[in-house]
Amino acid sequence: MSSGFIRSHTSKIAVLQRLIDALLIVASFHILAWFYEVPLEKFQLGFAIVSALYFYVVGQARGIYNSWRINTIKSEIVEIILVWMVAFALVLVMAYVTKTSATFSRRVVLTWLVLSPSLLIAARLSVRMLLHALRRRGKNTRSVAIVGTSRVARQMVEKIKAMPWAGLVFKGYYDDLSSFGLQPADNLFARVGDLSELLLQARAGKVDVVYIALPMHDEQRIIDLINRFADTTVSLYLLPDSFIFELMHARWISLDGLPIISIYETPFYGVDGWVKRMEDIILSSVILAVIALPMLLVAFAVKLTSPGPVFFKQRRYGLKGEVVYVWKFRSMTVCEDGVSIPQAKQGDARITSWGAFLRKTSLDELPQFINVLQGSMSVVGPRPHAVAHNEEYRKLIHGYMLRHKVKPGITGWAQINGWRGETDTLYKMQKRVECDLHYIQNWSLWLDLKIVWLTIWRGFGGRNAY
Repeated sequence: MSSGFIRSHTSKIAVLQRLIDALLIVASFHILAWFYEVPLEKFQLGFAIVSALYFYVVGQARGIYNSWRINTIKSEIVEIILVWMVAFALVLVMAYVTKTSATFSRRVVLTWLVLSPSLLIAARLSVRMLLHALRRRGKNTRSVAIVGTSRVARQMVEKIKAMPWAGLVFKGYYDDLSSFGLQPADNLFARVGDLSELLLQARAGKVDVVYIALPMHDEQRIIDLINRFADTTVSLYLLPDSFIFELMHARWISLDGLPIISIYETPFYGVDGWVKRMEDIILSSVILAVIALPMLLVAFAVKLTSPGPVFFKQRRYGLKGEVVYVWKFRSMTVCEDGVSIPQAKQGDARITSWGAFLRKTSLDELPQFINVLQGSMSVVGPRPHAVAHNEEYRKLIHGYMLRHKVKPGITGWAQINGWRGETDTLYKMQKRVECDLHYIQNWSLWLDLKIVWLTIWRGFGGRNAY
């Protein structure tokens, strides 16, 4: 088998993948009917075939039949489950409309709901394992060349070398500039040749993928390169320079057909805002109903173990930087809310004996579900900091105030990734802010539910919580 055998039959393999998916969906339904000894009518088998068709149509739209060479297994699994759920929902709607839903066995349908995606995932994992084995032997590989030597280009090479399973073989950098500024002995950043040589390699079929990593201000060279590579069969990609790379966090919107780049924006406009608010109302209502008795016991314990109020309200920045009052069980002997507030540290004398337990287990945060129900906070979002800390860090960390494009949360992406508690160094706060901005840029209902679930296992407590 030559290194290009599979590559040359990619379209046939893609067709085979579609046929395998359809076969697994229909066959699993048939086998389950046999297993549960349920008579299988022809129209029921027809529904299974239609579901396979729905899976193909939705999957094609979602791109699951494109090359997954450089994508993670996790992302592929998530897409398969998503596509299957949509296809399954469409079949249920069709069964309801045709008034045939009552004729289906619930055991068969519910088992099929779980079994089909499991088989689809298993098939793809098997293919990945086979391809990984081939690529370790130098088969089914793709040769990669990069035009230019920007910082992003070097990052690209480092990622290629960190993903041997992808079967990408880096051939080198190419550029016409004589002052390349790199040492040929450095294999990672070595220049191989000029653009004429690269074009010859591309026309000869010795290079499969070319990444253009030139500065965006070098527009004419980029256009010229695109035109010259149009005479080859290579896959051509444009790597953004540092400035454009920062804009990758942005999104494209349209104003009456005119494309506009949205640099800083909240994800909770329109329908998504309603979804987020409904999520908060439902979750906070359910959680408050469950924790009502524990909150009452905590309140009694706070009152009995130290003098002072049960609750402590502190000013924090909320949505759009507006001040909100966040509720907590009092865990200190003081109720500080001034211009300068020292962060709690290990062995802090201000913390009561009962308060130390509350802070370590995050039980002091439980009253904030009332804030969520009121609408000043969200269950999931960036943790609110004291106003004094906000004023300090907004001067030190670029993009710090972008955390307030959304409501503050009781838990968040930073907390489940270990950036909870004391931020005694600027680096720790920077990592927390990075996580918060990642959450804002990648928000989805599923991400919120994932964070809530992981908080149950990871978030209650932590080595940095004092």
